[in-house]
Amino acid sequence: MTRSLKTLMDITSDEMTEILSRAKELKARIKRREPIDSLKNRVVGMLFEKPSTRTRASFESAISRLGASAVYMPSSDLQLKRGEPVKDTARMFGGYFDCLVARVYKHKTIQELAEYSGIPIINALCDLAHPTQAICDLLTVLEAKGDLKGLKLTYVGDGNNVCHSLLLACAHTGMNMTAACPNGFFPSDDFLSSAKEIANSTGSTLEVISDVRKASEDADVLYTDTWVSMGEDDQKAEKMKIFAGYQINSDLMKIANKEAIAMHCLPAYRGCEITEEVMEGPQSVIWQQGENKMYAAIGVLDFLFG
Repeated sequence: MTRSLKTLMDITSDEMTEILSRAKELKARIKRREPIDSLKNRVVGMLFEKPSTRTRASFESAISRLGASAVYMPSSDLQLKRGEPVKDTARMFGGYFDCLVARVYKHKTIQELAEYSGIPIINALCDLAHPTQAICDLLTVLEAKGDLKGLKLTYVGDGNNVCHSLLLACAHTGMNMTAACPNGFFPSDDFLSSAKEIANSTGSTLEVISDVRKASEDADVLYTDTWVSMGEDDQKAEKMKIFAGYQINSDLMKIANKEAIAMHCLPAYRGCEITEEVMEGPQSVIWQQGENKMYAAIGVLDFLFG
């Protein structure tokens, strides 16, 4: 049976733990310069409709480090741009590649690629989910804190694709999560409901509120993302006003636990969702988090083919 990672609803809580374990183990082996060939003789396609720095570089590096070859395909070079149906492109990709990493605008594209390609599809970002980012994030928390269960992660900002995936990831691992979002920018009810269903069996507590200071009390992790996502330029002026109070700064860090860490999935806009002081400060694990995007990709690829 072909497995894909469209969202973190595609895996069980035990499998989430396994992916994190694989990522951590393989990171240690790579740091020791040990050869790894779990994807030897495989070819992985990379379909990118959106520009990327970290996601592209981390996946290409991950694919190479596991012994496979990567074929990068910006959508501007493909017949998709001229109107070819996704299902037609997907069928061809299924014959050319062993796996496809897709960074796209619409979740429907991820679903069609999975339905028609016959190969594993890894969602490297869409409008609804960013599962590999959340895996990277929890790997970073695990390294910083030694355990996940019972910790509290406070997400500050837009209830977007990253927030959706963090809700599911925290639920899978027994972490508690509070999302502090302005009214009108709460995460999707569907994702929150699915996460709470998982949380019923793992003991996680999940909530969404608009009070950012209350949400940050007793937090072990303060996490944020850009207020204006790609494709939302027409909303920038309005969102900058709405989100003005949803910034991770030194005052907010003081409300969280003394040993709290600060996280951002990048790219960051200093002075907006996070301050320079926090990003470059001693509680920031943002650069470790950025590096771990590669190891999250490695963990997912190894899991799908292991």
